Amino acid sequence: MSEWQVKKLEEMTARELFAILYTRSEVFVVEQECVFQEPTIEDLTCLHVFKVDEKQDLVAYARIIDNEEYITFGRVITASKYRGTGEGQKLLTTVIAEINKRYPNRLVKIQAQAYLEKFYGSFGFKSVSDYYLEDDIKHIDMAK
Repeated sequence: MSEWQVKKLEEMTARELFAILYTRSEVFVVEQECVFQEPTIEDLTCLHVFKVDEKQDLVAYARIIDNEEYITFGRVITASKYRGTGEGQKLLTTVIAEINKRYPNRLVKIQAQAYLEKFYGSFGFKSVSDYYLEDDIKHIDMAK
């Protein structure tokens, strides 16, 4: 299995981009039954954090976005065949380390699916909003 990659869009190979967009669509649009634009305009300027396996299939992925006022990350996914293997924790460890390296001492805010509140809490994130629905999925805002 490869190492974690952190790349801008123009640094990615066509195969890497395909694996990311395919898996994001598979998870967010098909599995979670959310109809929304995928990919999004943020993909042009964000940092893509990912790992692929020996077949070049996506293992896990997130993107980091500098919103000027704060840093955020999202589109956090672990491919279905790698769920429960610890790759999600490794992904978040990598994402947070990359944020700390590139954007030291900046506020980090995320929109978390409510069932992952404890997971993000284990990385130091605190809830900063009430629960709300986005795409019919319960979410909460968190910050660190």
